Amino acid sequence: MITNVQYATFVGDTGHAAPEIDAKTWALYRLVHPYARTRHHAWRDGQSPAGRDRHPVVLVSHDDARAYAVWLSGKTGTAWRLPSESQWEKAARGTDGRPYPWGDRFMPEVLNSADRGPFDTVPVDWNAEGASVFGMLDSAGQVIEWTTTRARAGRFIVKGGSWDDKGCGFCRPAARHGRPAMLKHILIGLQRVRTP
Repeated sequence: MITNVQYATFVGDTGHAAPEIDAKTWALYRLVHPYARTRHHAWRDGQSPAGRDRHPVVLVSHDDARAYAVWLSGKTGTAWRLPSESQWEKAARGTDGRPYPWGDRFMPEVLNSADRGPFDTVPVDWNAEGASVFGMLDSAGQVIEWTTTRARAGRFIVKGGSWDDKGCGFCRPAARHGRPAMLKHILIGLQRVRTP
């Protein structure tokens, strides 16, 4: 999961627009979260929110997420991209197709969901017990992540649950949802995979 501090390097190097959303656009989304809740996730003057460097970056569209992967490839000399739905799911569930990254049983204490709070993002390395067998962190809870898999025209599959999901049917790595590519949401972040 890409953090604010990682994304800040990208923004600083490229001049890409920092994660932000205006009240009018947010209102058009017709989401349950009030606009005021976006303010502690939004960047100001190109700077990530204070004290949230290790939190996942959010308020990024699918194009923003792809642009980050392209930049990272050029920066590191290694090919990176957003994962496909099946790549994301394998990294989260392992080769044995476990229901949750850590095993067969829902354990609210090892993921960031509304079951235990804090009803917000937390640092990405907050609990290694919730890691998948491949070491993927926060693949259940925290924020959902963009993939390259199209849901239908103008929409892409997002994977993983978020900090506002409860009971965590949505947190199961097998769960899938399509979201508009232009959406910038406080529940959506990004992951990347290295390509051969």
